[in-house]
Amino acid sequence: MKQTITEKIFSEHVGEAVFAGQIIESAIDMVIGNDITTPISIKQFELSGAKKLANPDGFAIVMDHYIPTKDILSANQAKISREFAYKHDLKNYFDEKDMGIEHALMPEKGLVVPGDVIIGADSHTCTHGALGAFATGMGSTDLAFAMITGKNWFKVPPTIKVVFRGKPAPHIYGKDLILEVIRLIGVDGARYKALEFCGDALEHLDMDSRFSLCNMAIEAGGKSGIVAVDEITKEFLADKNLRAEPKFHYSDEGANYEQILQIDVSKLDPVIAYPFLPSNGKSVR
Repeated sequence: MKQTITEKIFSEHVGEAVFAGQIIESAIDMVIGNDITTPISIKQFELSGAKKLANPDGFAIVMDHYIPTKDILSANQAKISREFAYKHDLKNYFDEKDMGIEHALMPEKGLVVPGDVIIGADSHTCTHGALGAFATGMGSTDLAFAMITGKNWFKVPPTIKVVFRGKPAPHIYGKDLILEVIRLIGVDGARYKALEFCGDALEHLDMDSRFSLCNMAIEAGGKSGIVAVDEITKEFLADKNLRAEPKFHYSDEGANYEQILQIDVSKLDPVIAYPFLPSNGKSVR
């Protein structure tokens, strides 16, 4: 049977063909924590009696919310993750010495690889789908399970295919495109679905715009956002010291999509969202 890119990534991880709606247990390539949510994961990890991480090289903590700390409470919160990182000799630990916003830093460091399955205790983990990976946010206890076992369970999401056609006008970026998508389908229109972004307009979108597209999939309720690897992706990756060998997956012609959305970006004005929802998109005019 024909498969979407998301179904192919999970099939490769499970070792057999899987399709939307199936419940699976998949290996996790990268678990991402931050200074807000990771302390909860660490508490559950230690309560379980686990002594070591299942995949230390596939676990990262980025201290990007309370660093530099503004008060004693923030410092104590950061201390939990710092001590855990030192205890487990975590090589992917980023604090004041070498840090940034987690969803920007991870790709820059080569820790996000095409074909990966990635989870993070942050809803915008779906950002990393811009590199042809399946990436989604989960709860802190879900993160702890992956820290202990190296795996997690998923229901393979159905996919909404979003086809962007035409050449964007000046000052039209990924943020405008995803706000238009959310305006059309609403904040729950992609609930527990993958948003697959494609079409000739992507040739005009740099990686910053693609990261923005996928970052805001969650604002439509999406389980993930994803863009297949192309030459623009490969150029971005060319100077990165990648954690692993990339695996490129592409949707089959005739794959089963729950919905196909066609958007002519040449007719799109810059989009802004009025209060109080991202679905309240308006032309800047």
